[in-house]
Amino acid sequence: MFTIAALYHFSPVNDLVARQKHIREKCETLGIKGTLLLAPEGINGTIAGSADGVESILHFLKNLPEFAGLETKQSFSPDEPFAKLKVRLKREIVTMGQPDVDPLGAVGHYVEPEDWNGFIRAQDVVVIDTRNDYEVAIGTFEGAIDPKTKSFREFPAWWEENKTRFENQRVAMFCTGGIRCEKSTSFLKSQGVEEVYHLKGGILKYLETVPEEETSWNGECFVFDGRVSVGHGLKIGPHQLCFGCRRPIMPEDVKNEKFELGVSCHQCFDETSADDKARFRERQKQIDLEKQRNIAASA
Repeated sequence: MFTIAALYHFSPVNDLVARQKHIREKCETLGIKGTLLLAPEGINGTIAGSADGVESILHFLKNLPEFAGLETKQSFSPDEPFAKLKVRLKREIVTMGQPDVDPLGAVGHYVEPEDWNGFIRAQDVVVIDTRNDYEVAIGTFEGAIDPKTKSFREFPAWWEENKTRFENQRVAMFCTGGIRCEKSTSFLKSQGVEEVYHLKGGILKYLETVPEEETSWNGECFVFDGRVSVGHGLKIGPHQLCFGCRRPIMPEDVKNEKFELGVSCHQCFDETSADDKARFRERQKQIDLEKQRNIAASA
């Protein structure tokens, strides 16, 4: 059983290159895999490993002065969720493209998971899903507005076009683990919106905390690891991933004539060229060869 930790923290980070090297070396020593993003504004990522390994790396990170207040959520998987370790330097730990937004200066009011159902059912509350369209497609809260954004960077433009719809209403927002809402609520406050709220701990904390029989959630929650989706109790969902477009698909979608492992699914078949598909086939061929070599080496 692998332990998975989703984590983030907004805090100024000065010597990014040194921090990257230090964190990567520690992860490698502990057998940690996954992706960590470092930026001048903080750290974000999802990692996995043994229970002891994850506990050790989280202890290590929280003892770094920048990340003492690290926000973490843990879950579990019987299969290894990541194939490798990536520790990358970025301009932002979650890309919104709004340099004046400061989650350390001002964010919305937090709503605890156990209070979320009652809050979003209030007549003067509008609920907005800040995730990307392919995430929303497999699950969201009842009554939530889908901005149909393909990336988080599109959210500010969507808000500008739609903000008059939400006058005289309280705005409640949510995302997978909470980090996008730190920025989206900060952005709305910078736009003069005072009555803005967000789900503390995100969908993952809600699904972990709220009993299924009391849920306002419909469907599954997309996650950025090998599980692809999770449901209540963070149980692994039925979805697979199309490695052509990185969108979630259901098991029955594999039977669609437009599905080809590593190349395409019914959602992306018409979006890629013949040259793209040829390149994806070669990539899948190399993945299959690597798997065969690993099996042979362990035999």
